[in-house]
Amino acid sequence: MCESAALVRAMVEIDGAQQSGSGTIVRYAVALAALLGQPLHLFNARARRDPPGLRPQHLAAVRACAELCGATTTDLDVGSREFGFVPGGRIKGGAFAWDIGTAGSTTMLALSIMPLACFADAPITARITGGVFHDFAPSPHHLQHVLAPMLRRMGVALELRVLRAGYVPRGAGLLELQASPAQGPLRALTLTEQGQIREVAGIAFASHLAQRRVSERMAAACEQRLAQAGLAPAIQRVEDSAALHSGASLAVWATTSTECRLGADRVGALRRRAEAIGRWVAEALLADLGTGATVDRHLGDQLVLFAALAEGTSHYRVPMQTAHLHSNLWLVSQFGVQGSCHAQQVAIEGLGLRR
Repeated sequence: MCESAALVRAMVEIDGAQQSGSGTIVRYAVALAALLGQPLHLFNARARRDPPGLRPQHLAAVRACAELCGATTTDLDVGSREFGFVPGGRIKGGAFAWDIGTAGSTTMLALSIMPLACFADAPITARITGGVFHDFAPSPHHLQHVLAPMLRRMGVALELRVLRAGYVPRGAGLLELQASPAQGPLRALTLTEQGQIREVAGIAFASHLAQRRVSERMAAACEQRLAQAGLAPAIQRVEDSAALHSGASLAVWATTSTECRLGADRVGALRRRAEAIGRWVAEALLADLGTGATVDRHLGDQLVLFAALAEGTSHYRVPMQTAHLHSNLWLVSQFGVQGSCHAQQVAIEGLGLRR
């Protein structure tokens, strides 16, 4: 629980069926409740997903937030469609280990606790076991090379490392998050001009696929398409043998003269050719860059919570308005934050939260 100019302790009622109806509403509602010291009652959890209700990865995220702030919870179980979360005291730092118990996304759990880490009373080191590379979840390389630099601009030092890759269905990957809290309120972000592209980098990561040259094929196809667009990407090829089974992921990101970061990524899957992955990632990055956006389609929604907590008004331009962007803007409004997206321009008036 942190100080705020307008700290409200009334119970917050969140309908999880609103907007995207996804697990993102669950994870971020709990993070906001923990930071603002507001008791939370969330119902219709993941109502638009099949099956509805909480899955192991959502339970792990809620329990991690509860451990960090000393919260008490009620009705928290696999399949629960509603639960209660009552924050305790300050956000504590230290060393933590959380095991999702399935191949559920470690990066989504990391995203859940990052806002709390910004305001902890000491640095946090967390090791999270589960799936590391996922469809429909951010790549750890995107979080490290795209989101983390933006958070450093806001005043938070954050690093992620893949200690062991993990894929669906067996998981068993290991992700490490290290974060040092901000010394004061988070600084608002002003990203109004994309600027000139100065660098394009990336990581082509493949486990137990060296004989099929998957990392090389993904990287080469991506580099070829980006070169056709006049860019000179440098993509690192990584051949891994530590994962329990085979899998692959490609992530690329562009850095501009105005210090914007835009990225794109995709994981391997059965019957998804390495060359197709490379071309898809290149096209996604080029599409977002081509709009003049200052953030990519995923960073746009990831930044909403941090901007909501910052001091001042954040401004950035998204390449498209996604369901997750609208969901996150709606969610922060339930906690008193004013935010909008008009003509691809996002504006969020932060709460100016302090430790």
